[in-house]
Amino acid sequence: MKNRFATQKLLRPSLAGVLLAALALPAGAVDLKTADGDWTFSIAGNVNVDYIYSSCQDPKTQVNPPSPGNPGGIAAGLTCVGSASSNSVSNIQNGLLPAAFVFGVATTQNGIDLAAHLGLYPGIATNNSGNPNIGPLGCNASANSSCNAALGTTGLDVRQVYMTFGTKTAGTFTLGRNIGLFGADVILNDMTLPGVGAPGNAATPYPANTTLGGIGFGYIYTDWLAQIDYTTPKFSGFDFTLGVFDPINSLTDAGTAEPKKSPGFHAKATFTLPFSDTSKLYASIAYLTQQQNYVDPAGTPYSYTGNGVDVFIKLDVSDFEAFGYYYHATGLGTTALFYYGAFGDGQTRTSDGFLAQATYKFGALKLGVNYGESRLDTATGEVNPFLVAKNKKATGGLYYSLTKNLTLLAEYSNVKSDAQTGGTNTANTFNVGAYLGF
Repeated sequence: MKNRFATQKLLRPSLAGVLLAALALPAGAVDLKTADGDWTFSIAGNVNVDYIYSSCQDPKTQVNPPSPGNPGGIAAGLTCVGSASSNSVSNIQNGLLPAAFVFGVATTQNGIDLAAHLGLYPGIATNNSGNPNIGPLGCNASANSSCNAALGTTGLDVRQVYMTFGTKTAGTFTLGRNIGLFGADVILNDMTLPGVGAPGNAATPYPANTTLGGIGFGYIYTDWLAQIDYTTPKFSGFDFTLGVFDPINSLTDAGTAEPKKSPGFHAKATFTLPFSDTSKLYASIAYLTQQQNYVDPAGTPYSYTGNGVDVFIKLDVSDFEAFGYYYHATGLGTTALFYYGAFGDGQTRTSDGFLAQATYKFGALKLGVNYGESRLDTATGEVNPFLVAKNKKATGGLYYSLTKNLTLLAEYSNVKSDAQTGGTNTANTFNVGAYLGF
């Protein structure tokens, strides 16, 4: 994700495919038991398809207009910019979620609950880049032969494979590749999860498996991490998760990555307070920290630590839902973990952001609005006028349950990116589509 388009490329860290499939949908939509009843096998998932239209910033008036040797744009900005031929882009692809097929197996032995899960996430876009969520990276744009061209195929994202074991009284261990703790609650509750939100790769010549949704517009992508976690039993509405994860490299450091001296650490506390059968309050706070180790182009080693904390509060009252989310980070950057998190030899940048959302159901129809901002400060001593200062988005959505499992939807999103100089790029996206969950 180096510039506006690069960000989309690398990012579709789609994040969540499985989440909606595995967490927001009825668990084990299809359950099968062995003849002796010892093992239960399950499958759940979704297929979603959208028509996505974006009206992008006119390149003649964009911040940092292109010039010979300078492609222009806002570094880490998420607003699409038009081309020489048009400012409009149309596409048909998945939305914030790729399609998902999540397989599970579970049993109880010696009083211990055991389970394992595998999540497969295909897309519908023609993409031969080697990473179905990246788009342009790996494409031969000059020959127009690698991505979104005839005789191509879609990509398969295998982002989730993990096991769990534990009991209701002793707690549960989770080991494997699964969603992270920092930033998870906000994306799982983002109303654009079955839809599109910000277009991401859908506003480029190289569509990929997923759009941005609200990623980079109020929250940092939680990502899927190799991890070992322990979650306590619930007591008085509280539970706590502590864990370590495989440290990941920065997306934007200019130096050469060194092996990490220690794992990353993350933690999360949640609280649930039910008021009635249809009303409750949910709150969480999550924390993440990890050190980066690099050698700069001159051969000098350097290191820095990325830290982030977030707070999520959600209120459900019958057919009304509302939540607020805020994060603050140092050295983590914006949009994705360790994306534009540092400058030079490890001078860290500070970032923060928020997302607010409200939805209401009128029978089968749900109406929703959300607004979010992600802000990034320059590092001490850094002069970078075309670095993004703020990405912000407002989305309105209609979600109609045609059946229990099929949702028809329409969304409109207005996206803006501000540079450190104060200039702004603006774009608008409209999408219509269908989401089938099972």
